[in-house]
Amino acid sequence: MTHSSHRPHNRRMMRLGLFMHGEGHHVAAWRDPDVDARATQSFAHYANATQLAEQGCFDMVFNADSQSTFGPDDIDAWKRTTAAVKLEPITLFSALAVVTKRIGLVCTSSTTYNDPFHVARFFASMDRLSNGRAGWNLVTSSAASEAYNFSYDEHVPHAERYVRAREFAEVVFGLWDSWDEDVYLGDKASGLYFDPAKLHTLHHKGRYFKVRGPLTVMRSEQARPIVVQAGQSEDGRDLAAATAEVLFTVQQDMQQAQAFYADVKRRAAAYGRSSEGILVLPGVLPVIGRTEREAREKFAALQRLIHPELGIGVLSEIVNIDLSKFDLDGPLPDAPLTNRQQGRQQVVYEMARKENLSIRKLIERTVGARAHRIVCGTAPQIADTLEEWFASGACDGFNVLPLTIPAGLQDIVNELLPELRRRGLFRTEYEGRTLRENLGLPRPVSRYAR
Repeated sequence: MTHSSHRPHNRRMMRLGLFMHGEGHHVAAWRDPDVDARATQSFAHYANATQLAEQGCFDMVFNADSQSTFGPDDIDAWKRTTAAVKLEPITLFSALAVVTKRIGLVCTSSTTYNDPFHVARFFASMDRLSNGRAGWNLVTSSAASEAYNFSYDEHVPHAERYVRAREFAEVVFGLWDSWDEDVYLGDKASGLYFDPAKLHTLHHKGRYFKVRGPLTVMRSEQARPIVVQAGQSEDGRDLAAATAEVLFTVQQDMQQAQAFYADVKRRAAAYGRSSEGILVLPGVLPVIGRTEREAREKFAALQRLIHPELGIGVLSEIVNIDLSKFDLDGPLPDAPLTNRQQGRQQVVYEMARKENLSIRKLIERTVGARAHRIVCGTAPQIADTLEEWFASGACDGFNVLPLTIPAGLQDIVNELLPELRRRGLFRTEYEGRTLRENLGLPRPVSRYAR
């Protein structure tokens, strides 16, 4: 791996998202002595972390959300995590827009238990309030307990959720096109506020939705929010190829990541899209030390804080089977494909079979970062592995998960990002004012202009 700083200025740059998760991404981060255990409820905490990420020139901060608890639907498991406690993300990220200037703000809203007009209006509003820095993480609900909060006993089947999501996105995009770029007049003399010929009513009538429109929010500086997804199943990949501009993934193996990357780009092209119009960012949790040994000890200290009750519960939820009934030193039993998070379930099963891991070893490997890839080492060592994935067609960058916040995030901003810059792999300053400009994504043209 070369460390030369003599790189051409027009070389491809990594795109980096900061995956914001309260006190940090390790499932036991809240127990770290240097972490505020109540961070998930503190706006000051989120504001400080986002401002630090902006100082580091991250493309965006990203939040994953569900409208119930993450992980096992069991108070005995909740009591050992912060999973049952989280702020509503659109409210939080709209507030973060006020205390930041350039960093993108991407948060989650599910297509399963919302209506398209709500989502279109929320995110268009956040996009205007942030001057073109908003993004919508388009998901179908995966946490089983979410159904119970919306008058259902269980989710509709996985495939049907994705069919509904496709129409949901179609309606949202249509509503975002309600106002032409030059619709505003503000002519006080004539009393004409906007040009009525440049306002469009959607009149959508489909299988799931009947929406007249128009939206009540005009287009932003970046035209409309960017669309992010995290689906890895067949249905998820196809929805992403049709609609997403950024795709967050769970990948452990570089060859599998390369195959996934090529598959998504191919599917996007089949929808008539440019392969450069969808960015693939696998999750990675970097644990940074002055030596590799120091980094591994830092990670091991948190691993020791995972209560066994919690570890079994989290892995049981991922693989869709109650593992408390099995020998922890035995193999992972087969389980039917879940109706929830199929992509993550498959990644964990592939790891277990490929490496012949016991349930206990699998808990150690996956529960800390919810099956995302963990890399321990010095900043140059971690930069080596990120550069290898980036240069070999496995990704367009990474969704970075801090071990803890603020300390783990400070390590990333102060140690890892300067190392990536020395290699000419990451920006020294923001290229533009909007999220779309900074990601190098095309400005979408309204369907009415087309």
